[in-house]
Amino acid sequence: MSVICTERLTRRFGNVVAVRDLDLEISGGGVVGLVGPNGSGKSTLIRLLLGLIKPTSGTATVFGAPISHPRAYAARVGALVEGPAFVPTLSARTNLRSLARLRGIPNGRVEEVLEAVGLLDRSKEPAKRFSLGMKQRLGIAAALLPDPELLVLDEPTNGLDPAGIVEIRTLLRRLGDEGRTVVVSSHLLSEIEAACDALAVIRYGDLLFSGPMSELVSRAGGCIEAQPEHIADVTRLAELLASRGWTVSVREGDVLVDAPASQAADVNRAAAEAGMTLCALRPRNASLEDVFLRMTGEPQEAPA
Repeated sequence: MSVICTERLTRRFGNVVAVRDLDLEISGGGVVGLVGPNGSGKSTLIRLLLGLIKPTSGTATVFGAPISHPRAYAARVGALVEGPAFVPTLSARTNLRSLARLRGIPNGRVEEVLEAVGLLDRSKEPAKRFSLGMKQRLGIAAALLPDPELLVLDEPTNGLDPAGIVEIRTLLRRLGDEGRTVVVSSHLLSEIEAACDALAVIRYGDLLFSGPMSELVSRAGGCIEAQPEHIADVTRLAELLASRGWTVSVREGDVLVDAPASQAADVNRAAAEAGMTLCALRPRNASLEDVFLRMTGEPQEAPA
């Protein structure tokens, strides 16, 4: 039985379709990345699955129970949605013990989750002294209190520095290796790529890809980086190459062309015929993030 299954799941907010006819199946075990640009519907999907909002149409189940009755599976799910909130003057341990008491969970479990997220040695410190990364780990500890089979984390690396991102990735990988199903959303594939076994890629409410990480890697193929001499020519070059039949995307002043190295001369010739000079032309193997950007477009161009 799948842990999560959706059928034509749709959620509208007025004229905006946040999730559109989504058919998604997530099996048990491992880390599943829910990725897409900001505003693509990831948080809406998570709220639907947790029973926090109702769908406009379609159906979905979690552990076989319909999302219209979240009480049927709530005890098997832990979640961190948006930033974790704690009483700043209380210690990490006291904050977690208060949450555990509300859910009838013994204090011994608090010690276990503090150790699991690497905060046992800092558990007596007030939460207000914690860095953003430590607060995120404390939020994950709170989500782990009921010892859930499914852990859902909405943008857990958002705002973290590189060291904090690595800490969270390592923690996610360890939790997935324990046999839990961890669903983690992010608008940047590079932040969670190393932790994921599978991916679901969403863009503006539509599912673009769902499957093992290895399947997405196989799509990488060749790529040509073309950099115009004048930054003002970037958009014009991208439009020109797209009109010639190439699949292109733009990133950091470079036009990325989905093509093998053997076509680099053709790209150069097309630019020259249009009166554009290239200051760099670099054939290379495409990365997983290149594939992601081709599917979703530039993350920073997505609406808020």
